[in-house]
Amino acid sequence: MNFSYKNEKIAEDILRNTPNVVFKCVAGIKDSRNKLIHGDNLEALKSLLVDHGLGGKIDLIYIDPPFATNGNFKIGENRANTISQSNGDDIAYSDKLIGSEFLEFLKERLILLRKLMSSRASIYLHIDYKIGHYVKVLMDDVFGKNNFRNDITRIKCNPKNFQRKAYGNIKDLILFYSKSEDYSWNDPQINFTSEDVEKLFKKIDKNGRRYTTVPLHAPGETLNGRTGGEWKGIKPPKGRHWRTKPEALDKLDEQGLIEWSSSGVPRKIIYADEREGKKMQDIWEFKDPQNPSYPTEKNLDLLKTIIEASSNEGDLVLDCFCGSGTTLVAAQELGRNWIGIDSSKHAMKVVEKRLSKIPRDLFSDRVEYKFLKHEI
Repeated sequence: MNFSYKNEKIAEDILRNTPNVVFKCVAGIKDSRNKLIHGDNLEALKSLLVDHGLGGKIDLIYIDPPFATNGNFKIGENRANTISQSNGDDIAYSDKLIGSEFLEFLKERLILLRKLMSSRASIYLHIDYKIGHYVKVLMDDVFGKNNFRNDITRIKCNPKNFQRKAYGNIKDLILFYSKSEDYSWNDPQINFTSEDVEKLFKKIDKNGRRYTTVPLHAPGETLNGRTGGEWKGIKPPKGRHWRTKPEALDKLDEQGLIEWSSSGVPRKIIYADEREGKKMQDIWEFKDPQNPSYPTEKNLDLLKTIIEASSNEGDLVLDCFCGSGTTLVAAQELGRNWIGIDSSKHAMKVVEKRLSKIPRDLFSDRVEYKFLKHEI
């Protein structure tokens, strides 16, 4: 699709004029994959792409960019509370770009991020309801509508009783895109609640175990294959076939995992206590920290969910609006490598402090606790 706005640059112009920047080594060895970069993320992304050869090497991106709120944010303050005037020393970051300026700011970075992504990479972009629909169209343009995977509703706080002529706002939005059809996916599961078990596994066997049953056949007729023939004198219904070969069905029956109805219809038994959980849906409840160390600090479990779902141990994770460093902490604890970028000196202090507190037994042998720092 063609999405345009005032003063829009074309991709070729955005990728041109790349800087030649050498990151300063603050700790550890210079070939460490972990990097904490202090500076403008547009310049840093260009440098990662051109000077450091990371094009096609990033396996997962999470970003929580400005929300076009036209406000400033104090150290330790929640992003929901903007301020217009403050002592410059206590401003963690400013969010002053709005309208087409904001969209161009974001597009420049998205184009560079796409270049950095590997073929199996995904990107999660965190945004709010006021600007999210514009960002969705922009991301369709950059990544392709066919690579859109989900818009995830994130419950961010408890209900508020604000006196305004509108519904209360307890959510924001995460847009999930992939670089290609062949992207990393580990299918996150969540535990069944007791209510889920009672609702989904209504039957109880002689040993008191809860279970349910599912058909042994699936849609699609197989005329010549073995799954289309008879099993124990029964054929699958018209237009369907057995899910597995006859010998596999025999084994299930021997194990007592097939229930036969009074009319002789077989169904597979599934026990509640053998299921790991249920598929995670697109409404998540990960509330923001009550006393954040930085205005945009996110729930650590939120980032762990994303990283576990869309990357594997040893992969390289990037957050170019890293703020309090929750993405980096989650990546480190889960055995991923990471790169964090932020222009705020306050963010750098918070990130370094949080990384230094990670217990040593959570460090993977494949991930070094060393970082590079870039001063622009």
